[in-house]
Amino acid sequence: MIKTLKIGVIPDTQVKPDIDLSWLSHIGNYLVEKQPDAIVHLGDFADMPSLSSYDKGKKSFEGRRYKKDIESVHEGMRTLLSPIKKYNDTHSRRKKKTYTPKMLMLLGNHEASRILRATEDDPKLEGTIGLSDLKYEEFGWEVSPFLKVEQVGGICFSHYFVSGVMGRPITSAQALLTKKHVSCIAGHQQGKQIATATRGDGKRITGIITGSCYPHSESYLGPQGNEHWRGMLMCYEVVDGQFDEGFISLNYLRSKYA
Repeated sequence: MIKTLKIGVIPDTQVKPDIDLSWLSHIGNYLVEKQPDAIVHLGDFADMPSLSSYDKGKKSFEGRRYKKDIESVHEGMRTLLSPIKKYNDTHSRRKKKTYTPKMLMLLGNHEASRILRATEDDPKLEGTIGLSDLKYEEFGWEVSPFLKVEQVGGICFSHYFVSGVMGRPITSAQALLTKKHVSCIAGHQQGKQIATATRGDGKRITGIITGSCYPHSESYLGPQGNEHWRGMLMCYEVVDGQFDEGFISLNYLRSKYA
Protein backbone atom coordinates (compact mmCIF):
# COMPACT_ATOMS: atom_id res chain seq x y z
CA MET A 1 0.00 0.00 0.00
CA ILE A 2 1.37 3.41 -1.01
CA LYS A 3 1.92 5.76 1.95
CA THR A 4 0.30 9.15 1.44
CA LEU A 5 0.95 12.40 3.28
CA LYS A 6 -1.24 15.13 4.67
CA ILE A 7 0.30 18.61 4.48
CA GLY A 8 -0.94 21.77 6.18
CA VAL A 9 0.00 24.90 4.22
CA ILE A 10 0.01 28.35 5.83
CA PRO A 11 0.26 31.27 3.40
CA ASP A 12 1.63 34.73 4.26
CA THR A 13 0.60 35.79 7.76
CA GLN A 14 2.43 39.15 7.77
CA VAL A 15 2.57 39.50 11.56
CA LYS A 16 3.29 43.03 12.75
CA PRO A 17 2.89 45.15 15.89
CA ASP A 18 -0.42 46.46 17.24
CA ILE A 19 -2.74 43.91 15.63
CA ASP A 20 -4.90 41.18 17.16
CA LEU A 21 -3.07 37.87 16.74
CA SER A 22 -5.92 35.57 17.77
CA TRP A 23 -6.37 34.19 14.26
CA LEU A 24 -3.02 32.45 14.62
CA SER A 25 -4.30 30.41 17.56
CA HIS A 26 -7.28 29.36 15.40
CA ILE A 27 -4.83 28.00 12.82
CA GLY A 28 -2.87 26.24 15.56
CA ASN A 29 -6.03 24.59 16.91
CA TYR A 30 -6.98 23.41 13.43
CA LEU A 31 -3.53 21.88 12.94
CA VAL A 32 -3.83 20.04 16.24
CA GLU A 33 -7.23 18.70 15.22
CA LYS A 34 -6.15 17.55 11.71
CA GLN A 35 -2.54 16.68 12.59
CA PRO A 36 -0.94 16.89 9.13
CA ASP A 37 2.35 15.03 8.67
CA ALA A 38 4.03 18.28 7.62
CA ILE A 39 3.34 21.99 8.05
CA VAL A 40 4.69 24.33 5.39
CA HIS A 41 4.62 28.09 5.88
CA LEU A 42 4.94 29.80 2.49
CA GLY A 43 6.87 32.81 3.83
CA ASP A 44 6.27 36.32 5.11
CA PHE A 45 5.31 35.09 8.54
CA ALA A 46 6.65 38.50 9.54
CA ASP A 47 5.73 41.77 7.87
CA MET A 48 8.67 43.88 9.21
CA PRO A 49 7.03 47.27 8.48
CA SER A 50 9.90 49.21 10.08
CA LEU A 51 12.12 48.12 7.17
CA SER A 52 9.63 48.81 4.39
CA SER A 53 10.96 51.03 1.61
CA TYR A 54 7.49 51.47 0.09
CA ASP A 55 6.22 54.12 2.53
CA LYS A 56 9.47 55.30 4.10
CA GLY A 57 9.31 59.04 4.71
CA LYS A 58 5.51 59.09 4.77
CA LYS A 59 3.40 60.04 7.79
CA SER A 60 2.27 56.41 8.13
CA PHE A 61 5.89 55.37 8.70
CA GLU A 62 6.29 57.37 11.91
CA GLY A 63 6.68 55.29 15.06
CA ARG A 64 7.80 52.07 13.45
CA ARG A 65 10.62 50.27 15.26
CA TYR A 66 12.60 47.14 14.40
CA LYS A 67 12.49 45.94 18.01
CA LYS A 68 8.68 46.11 18.05
CA ASP A 69 8.55 44.16 14.78
CA ILE A 70 10.70 41.39 16.21
CA GLU A 71 8.73 41.25 19.46
CA SER A 72 5.49 40.88 17.50
CA VAL A 73 7.01 38.04 15.45
CA HIS A 74 7.90 36.12 18.61
CA GLU A 75 4.47 36.73 20.13
CA GLY A 76 2.81 35.65 16.88
CA MET A 77 4.83 32.45 16.72
CA ARG A 78 4.03 31.60 20.32
CA THR A 79 0.34 32.18 19.57
CA LEU A 80 0.42 29.94 16.48
CA LEU A 81 2.25 27.08 18.17
CA SER A 82 0.68 27.28 21.64
CA PRO A 83 -2.17 24.85 20.80
CA ILE A 84 0.41 22.26 19.68
CA LYS A 85 2.51 22.87 22.80
CA LYS A 86 -0.55 22.56 25.04
CA TYR A 87 -1.60 19.34 23.30
CA ASN A 88 1.87 17.84 23.63
CA ASP A 89 2.26 18.87 27.28
CA THR A 90 -1.04 17.20 28.15
CA HIS A 91 -0.30 14.02 26.21
CA SER A 92 3.24 13.81 27.55
CA ARG A 93 1.96 13.90 31.14
CA ARG A 94 -0.49 11.14 30.30
CA LYS A 95 2.23 9.19 28.47
CA LYS A 96 0.31 9.39 25.21
CA LYS A 97 1.66 10.03 21.73
CA THR A 98 2.57 13.67 21.05
CA TYR A 99 2.24 15.56 17.78
CA THR A 100 5.59 16.36 16.17
CA PRO A 101 5.15 17.20 12.47
CA LYS A 102 7.88 18.28 10.09
CA MET A 103 7.71 22.11 10.11
CA LEU A 104 9.17 23.95 7.13
CA MET A 105 9.40 27.75 7.01
CA LEU A 106 10.09 29.34 3.62
CA LEU A 107 11.51 32.83 4.03
CA GLY A 108 9.56 35.53 2.18
CA ASN A 109 10.53 38.88 0.77
CA HIS A 110 9.18 40.81 3.78
CA GLU A 111 11.57 38.92 6.06
CA ALA A 112 14.63 38.06 4.00
CA SER A 113 14.69 40.92 1.50
CA ARG A 114 13.86 43.65 4.00
CA ILE A 115 16.37 42.59 6.64
CA LEU A 116 19.14 41.83 4.15
CA ARG A 117 18.50 45.03 2.19
CA ALA A 118 18.72 47.07 5.39
CA THR A 119 22.20 45.73 6.11
CA GLU A 120 23.25 46.25 2.48
CA ASP A 121 22.01 49.85 2.46
CA ASP A 122 23.53 50.65 5.86
CA PRO A 123 26.64 48.49 6.46
CA LYS A 124 26.99 49.63 10.07
CA LEU A 125 23.88 47.54 10.84
CA GLU A 126 25.73 44.33 9.95
CA GLY A 127 26.03 42.22 13.07
CA THR A 128 23.36 44.22 14.88
CA ILE A 129 20.29 42.94 13.00
CA GLY A 130 19.80 39.74 11.04
CA LEU A 131 17.50 36.88 10.13
CA SER A 132 18.50 35.09 13.32
CA ASP A 133 16.52 37.71 15.27
CA LEU A 134 13.33 36.03 14.03
CA LYS A 135 14.28 32.86 15.99
CA TYR A 136 12.33 30.57 13.65
CA GLU A 137 14.74 27.68 14.27
CA GLU A 138 14.35 28.06 18.02
CA PHE A 139 10.60 27.64 17.59
CA GLY A 140 11.20 24.32 15.82
CA TRP A 141 11.09 25.25 12.13
CA GLU A 142 13.42 24.10 9.39
CA VAL A 143 14.17 27.37 7.60
CA SER A 144 14.60 27.55 3.83
CA PRO A 145 16.30 30.53 2.12
CA PHE A 146 14.21 33.02 0.17
CA LEU A 147 13.09 31.55 -3.20
CA LYS A 148 14.74 28.17 -2.65
CA VAL A 149 12.33 25.53 -3.95
CA GLU A 150 11.51 22.84 -1.40
CA GLN A 151 9.74 19.58 -2.18
CA VAL A 152 7.45 17.65 0.16
CA GLY A 153 5.57 14.63 -1.14
CA GLY A 154 6.47 15.55 -4.71
CA ILE A 155 4.92 19.05 -4.40
CA CYS A 156 7.26 21.98 -4.99
CA PHE A 157 6.91 24.89 -2.56
CA SER A 158 8.36 28.39 -2.78
CA HIS A 159 7.35 31.85 -1.58
CA TYR A 160 6.94 32.50 -5.29
CA PHE A 161 8.27 30.91 -8.46
CA VAL A 162 10.18 32.90 -11.05
CA SER A 163 10.29 32.91 -14.83
CA GLY A 164 12.66 34.37 -17.43
CA VAL A 165 16.14 35.81 -17.14
CA MET A 166 14.86 38.71 -14.98
CA GLY A 167 13.46 36.30 -12.41
CA ARG A 168 10.02 37.88 -12.23
CA PRO A 169 7.31 36.18 -10.16
CA ILE A 170 4.88 33.88 -11.93
CA THR A 171 1.50 35.42 -11.18
CA SER A 172 -1.04 32.81 -12.33
CA ALA A 173 -1.62 29.22 -11.29
CA GLN A 174 -1.96 28.13 -14.91
CA ALA A 175 1.42 29.65 -15.76
CA LEU A 176 2.97 27.70 -12.87
CA LEU A 177 2.01 24.46 -14.59
CA THR A 178 2.97 25.68 -18.07
CA LYS A 179 6.45 26.79 -16.97
CA LYS A 180 7.32 24.33 -14.20
CA HIS A 181 5.55 21.11 -15.29
CA VAL A 182 5.18 19.87 -11.69
CA SER A 183 2.75 20.48 -8.85
CA CYS A 184 3.62 23.85 -7.30
CA ILE A 185 2.26 25.84 -4.37
CA ALA A 186 3.26 29.48 -3.85
CA GLY A 187 2.30 32.35 -1.59
CA HIS A 188 3.17 36.06 -1.99
CA GLN A 189 0.10 37.03 -4.03
CA GLN A 190 -3.18 37.73 -2.23
CA GLY A 191 -6.29 35.62 -2.80
CA LYS A 192 -6.30 32.11 -4.24
CA GLN A 193 -5.82 30.60 -7.67
CA ILE A 194 -5.82 26.96 -8.68
CA ALA A 195 -5.14 25.18 -11.96
CA THR A 196 -4.81 21.51 -12.85
CA ALA A 197 -3.35 19.59 -15.77
CA THR A 198 -2.40 16.04 -16.70
CA ARG A 199 1.13 14.91 -17.50
CA GLY A 200 1.96 12.63 -20.40
CA ASP A 201 2.07 9.67 -18.04
CA GLY A 202 -1.49 10.39 -16.87
CA LYS A 203 -0.58 11.81 -13.46
CA ARG A 204 -2.34 14.95 -12.30
CA ILE A 205 -0.39 18.12 -11.47
CA THR A 206 -1.78 21.12 -9.60
CA GLY A 207 -0.69 24.74 -9.40
CA ILE A 208 -1.84 26.93 -6.51
CA ILE A 209 -1.07 30.54 -5.60
CA THR A 210 -2.46 31.70 -2.26
CA GLY A 211 -0.72 34.41 -0.30
CA SER A 212 -3.07 35.82 2.33
CA CYS A 213 -3.61 34.19 5.71
CA TYR A 214 -4.19 37.34 7.78
CA PRO A 215 -7.40 39.25 8.62
CA HIS A 216 -6.10 42.83 8.58
CA SER A 217 -6.31 45.16 5.59
CA GLU A 218 -3.31 46.73 3.86
CA SER A 219 -3.61 50.42 3.05
CA TYR A 220 -1.63 50.13 -0.19
CA LEU A 221 -4.26 47.78 -1.67
CA GLY A 222 -7.18 50.17 -1.27
CA PRO A 223 -10.81 49.23 -0.48
CA GLN A 224 -11.27 46.92 -3.49
CA GLY A 225 -7.88 45.25 -3.27
CA ASN A 226 -8.52 44.17 0.32
CA GLU A 227 -11.55 42.06 -0.60
CA HIS A 228 -9.44 39.02 -1.48
CA TRP A 229 -9.83 35.50 0.00
CA ARG A 230 -7.95 34.79 3.23
CA GLY A 231 -7.14 31.41 4.73
CA MET A 232 -4.97 28.29 4.71
CA LEU A 233 -4.77 25.11 2.70
CA MET A 234 -4.70 21.38 3.39
CA CYS A 235 -3.25 18.90 0.92
CA TYR A 236 -4.72 15.41 1.36
CA GLU A 237 -3.62 12.04 -0.05
CA VAL A 238 -0.30 13.49 -1.20
CA VAL A 239 1.85 11.14 -3.24
CA ASP A 240 4.28 11.92 -6.08
CA GLY A 241 2.91 15.45 -6.45
CA GLN A 242 -0.72 14.38 -6.71
CA PHE A 243 -3.13 15.51 -3.99
CA ASP A 244 -6.63 16.66 -3.12
CA GLU A 245 -6.76 20.26 -1.97
CA GLY A 246 -8.95 21.80 0.71
CA PHE A 247 -9.13 25.55 1.36
CA ILE A 248 -10.02 26.68 4.89
CA SER A 249 -11.00 30.33 5.30
CA LEU A 250 -10.10 32.46 8.30
CA ASN A 251 -13.82 33.15 8.73
CA TYR A 252 -14.45 29.43 9.16
CA LEU A 253 -11.56 29.05 11.61
CA ARG A 254 -12.81 32.01 13.65
CA SER A 255 -16.34 30.60 13.82
CA LYS A 256 -15.00 27.19 14.92
CA TYR A 257 -12.33 28.16 17.43
CA ALA A 258 -12.94 31.73 18.62
